[in-house]
Amino acid sequence: MRRKSAKKLLYVLAVMLAATLIGCGSKEECPYEEFIVVDVFDNQANYQGIQSGWFAKIVKEKFNMELNIIAPNVSGGGDTLYEMRSAAGNLGDLILCGASQGELQDLVDAGLLYNMESSLQGKEILKYSYAINHLNDTIEQNGIYAIPSEVSVQSPLEPSEGTETVYGPYIRWDLYAKLGYPKMETIEDLLPVLAKMQELEPVSETGEKTYAFSFFSDWDNNMMNFLKQPCCLYGYDEYGFVLSKADGSDYQDILQEDSLYLRICHMMFEANQMGLIDPASRTQNYDACFSKYQDGAVLFSPWPWLGQSAYNTAERTAQGKGFMFAPIDDLLVYSHGCNPEGNLQNVIAIGSQAEDPERLVDFINWLYSAEGISVNGAQLSGSTAGPEGLTWEMREDGPYLTEFGQKALFQSDVEVPEEWGGGIWEFGTSALNFKPVAQCEKDENGYYYCFDLWDSVRELANTALTEDWQEVMQAETTIEYLQKHNQIIVATGCGYIAPEESTELSSIRNQCSRVIKENSWNMVFAEDEEEYQALLQDMRDKVDSYGYDKILAYDMENAKGQSEARKQAVANYESLTRIQQASGN
Repeated sequence: MRRKSAKKLLYVLAVMLAATLIGCGSKEECPYEEFIVVDVFDNQANYQGIQSGWFAKIVKEKFNMELNIIAPNVSGGGDTLYEMRSAAGNLGDLILCGASQGELQDLVDAGLLYNMESSLQGKEILKYSYAINHLNDTIEQNGIYAIPSEVSVQSPLEPSEGTETVYGPYIRWDLYAKLGYPKMETIEDLLPVLAKMQELEPVSETGEKTYAFSFFSDWDNNMMNFLKQPCCLYGYDEYGFVLSKADGSDYQDILQEDSLYLRICHMMFEANQMGLIDPASRTQNYDACFSKYQDGAVLFSPWPWLGQSAYNTAERTAQGKGFMFAPIDDLLVYSHGCNPEGNLQNVIAIGSQAEDPERLVDFINWLYSAEGISVNGAQLSGSTAGPEGLTWEMREDGPYLTEFGQKALFQSDVEVPEEWGGGIWEFGTSALNFKPVAQCEKDENGYYYCFDLWDSVRELANTALTEDWQEVMQAETTIEYLQKHNQIIVATGCGYIAPEESTELSSIRNQCSRVIKENSWNMVFAEDEEEYQALLQDMRDKVDSYGYDKILAYDMENAKGQSEARKQAVANYESLTRIQQASGN
């Protein structure tokens, strides 16, 4: 797609530096008299329905509107729901979707998106003009139709995470400690360790049987998501049917004989043979799985924000109980680099049929403000701090969590004061599942948005659990441990968008992904090795008959294109830095 000459690097920089940082203050009266309900079509949401609780109250007070979340992950509609709503000419008032493989261009071509360009003039969000223009330059039509997520002003070579990586082998550390911290050389060594942990704690706090692993299929796309996640522990992430190494040094067909995907698949087959996998995994959704973590019925988590968020309450961590990163000798954990171009896998846009698009522009602008970032990103742990005055306060030496904030951000069942909306804190958090900026970003006072990185919180966070982990691991945080042991690999942050996928390729992808997901699940739960191998052969035969080689070649080309784009992103960032230094900014 063509690039628009009016948005060259120097122009972008000039706009970025000149943008006036204005916007609604938190104490300003709501300027909107008419109440509206906003339909939010959100590919990333894990909740469907009306946003409730304290976040809903803030949105109502500031914008006099209510958010009605439409979540394909929850409804089960997936692509069908997307296609039905698109065909009807109204995907949603607010739209959170991906921008790759022509998806964003298709929405613009179909007239489904509102052009925000004139409405954004003078808004605070324009300080991220570089990322905004990078995304919209890929669209043939002039204008601003979408804003990327997880934007950063940091180097694309720096890890974007806070104290924990996005991916990792997180286990019940207290049970691991009771076993004497057994050495693990490879990820397969987790299985006997988890089996012994299961023996130590065979039932949860409510008497439910414990399992090492519990899955859900909500996030399955090209493949079984829970088989892909451990691949990230060895420096690879998915691009279609390809596993691409963070530094661009290797690319794997997920179905090749020695692929990481199949290695993990067979590992999980063995885990099921050992009785380590929750049999309800095939039918449960994210919420059901999360509840089991809260109950202590699951012993392994592939992400910190699942196991730690659900289980690591203040009471438990004080007793030394909780999920922490487990040491495995051969890991090389994938880290997403800070991204000045933003994450194009999740962007935010306004529907062309929205009742009040100007109000939604203001809402998006607020999401990218210091207040919006802090409020929208507040979850149970490892996130932003929530509303100032409720969960945190600024003191002379920096930000501190309030007494309520300490409870709310480390527990799940805290009652919110009525003046802030009432209800349980957890149920009032933002359902958007959208991160405007990266965790590594700082506010205008130089403090991280991620409260885990505040000095006050790091001191507060010392518990029997963390102290034991730090003593054993000889590090303060997971990131520090991985850096000390050269076990982290950063994927340069960039906003690569693949060319639009043809109808033929999309058809092949849909057929192949359906078989790969179905057979992968069946292989994990196969009765024996013979059935496992038969399912593997059946999967390969079927996808080959659908034209798998064509879609694989397409994905392989784009995975390599992404690696080249990462190199260019570094060069662009260095150019911006030189210009800023020359201009004294």
